[in-house]
Amino acid sequence: MKTILIVEDELNIAELERDYLEIEGFAVEIESNGDKALIKCQNNNYDLIVLDLMLPGLDGFEICRRLRKTGTVPIIMISAKTEDMDKIRGLGLGADDYMVKPFSPLEMVARVKAHIARHERLLGFRPDSGDEIEIKGLMINKTSRRVMLNGKEIPFSSKEFDLLVFLALNPNRVLSKEQIYVNIWGEEAFGDLTTVAVHIRKIREKIELDPSHPQYLETVWGAGYRFTAG
Repeated sequence: MKTILIVEDELNIAELERDYLEIEGFAVEIESNGDKALIKCQNNNYDLIVLDLMLPGLDGFEICRRLRKTGTVPIIMISAKTEDMDKIRGLGLGADDYMVKPFSPLEMVARVKAHIARHERLLGFRPDSGDEIEIKGLMINKTSRRVMLNGKEIPFSSKEFDLLVFLALNPNRVLSKEQIYVNIWGEEAFGDLTTVAVHIRKIREKIELDPSHPQYLETVWGAGYRFTAG
């Protein structure tokens, strides 16, 4: 049974989310305090975390930032804020999705299912091309989900890693934002193409010597992105 942690200080919302998830066969835990939620996340292997931004103690942004230092568990951020900057910040910290209150509990369940299924598929991904991709000092190990740049390990969130692998397996090919979104977030996922641009920017900050003049991830204006292999 898959286990979900709901981090939400509004108990009526948390219980409603729990009820819908339990109907679908998930085991659900609820935590209302940010500090306690972080400890729970560090001590348990949850399959997904539904994370509200505004919490007593640590806020959702800080919890996400700390979790992404060591793990790739899917994180769906929840907020009453509609500002794009909050969404961009959340995705930039490594969240896999962002939902704005109020939302349909059925939509939330659909997103949970989609992210868990995609995470499991990518964890089990074993192409015939081998376990490692190595291009211009960048080494990507698909089994251990580790990225090394010139011998130094670089931490990646789950979606950042999935996106990097997808681009690296399609070298020198221009991929549109729509193609990238469908392959990484899935046709069943919900969101907009801003998500792609945010994750590309975060990857560049991690692997490019000069992100404004990338040697790996090029922008092809009006078309999409290209991973250059030589």
